[in-house]
Amino acid sequence: MKKVKVEEVKSGLTNRRNFLRLSGLAIAGTGLVLAGCSSDDDGGTPDAEQKPGIRGDKFDLGGGDLGILTYAYALEQLEADFYTRVVNSNTFGSTFSGEEQEVLADLYRHEVIHREFFKAAISGVITDGSQLLPNLEFDYGNMNWSSRTMVLETARTLEDTGVAAYNGAGRYITTPDYLVLAGKIVSVEARHASAIRSLLNPGSEDFAGDDVVTAANGLGQAKKPSAIISAVSALDIIQTPFTAKYLP
Repeated sequence: MKKVKVEEVKSGLTNRRNFLRLSGLAIAGTGLVLAGCSSDDDGGTPDAEQKPGIRGDKFDLGGGDLGILTYAYALEQLEADFYTRVVNSNTFGSTFSGEEQEVLADLYRHEVIHREFFKAAISGVITDGSQLLPNLEFDYGNMNWSSRTMVLETARTLEDTGVAAYNGAGRYITTPDYLVLAGKIVSVEARHASAIRSLLNPGSEDFAGDDVVTAANGLGQAKKPSAIISAVSALDIIQTPFTAKYLP
């Protein structure tokens, strides 16, 4: 079997950017489908005590499909906020090349679409507005928005975490429409991760490195919600406390 060289499989930055843009448009078109689902859909409906909402003094993400959607919404809030800050930084234009700016701007647009996608989806199925996760607050500590390496490495961490989160949560989604749409989103998130990795180390195999794609079976990492929440909490970026008592 012919060994494929990295140069034969890697895309140019411009082609990758165009592909990312088309992927985002496809996701934008699916939002209305999920938002139109009713609360009477079969499968994944948690018991009343497992619905998302305030328990004690903290918001709990809840269980069942609605809990998974809320969990994804929390992650998308984080990614959307991060890229919003990146593209609105005073040094954005001087820190990144023109093509890099276009890639990051596309990622920003995608993540905002994803965030609003889940907000609309959850709003369409909950019976009480208090069951919607509030807008989270974020603090990036000593993040230097003028450091290309620091920004891209943070983006890589967030994107890799997002892919592992969707891959790991898929097994717990019981409503077929939700599973299909989550699959579409994770495919875009994987492209994001690949694009960021290519920016950090162009011309290398890092776009699908062994740290995210296992050599044994060629599959991406998959982590349970509890593992992802622990990893994200360790970053100390999300400042709004919440619990996830009913997620695996």
